[in-house]
Amino acid sequence: MAVDPKKFGPTRGELWFRLGFSLCGLALLAVAVALRGFPAGPAMVEVGGIAGLFLGGTAIWSARRLIRQLHP
Repeated sequence: MAVDPKKFGPTRGELWFRLGFSLCGLALLAVAVALRGFPAGPAMVEVGGIAGLFLGGTAIWSARRLIRQLHP
């Protein structure tokens, strides 16, 4: 019994929302770093590592899923 992978997971609309939200978050993060400078110490891990990787990873993941839906 084969399971249809398109039956599970986020919808196309949710993927677009995630992509847009992630790109806006990355833009706000870039503006904050441009205005305040890149933080030093533990804040660097929080801003660059956690926020940057989370928003960047979500944007890449959502874009890949959307592209894969266009070209099965």
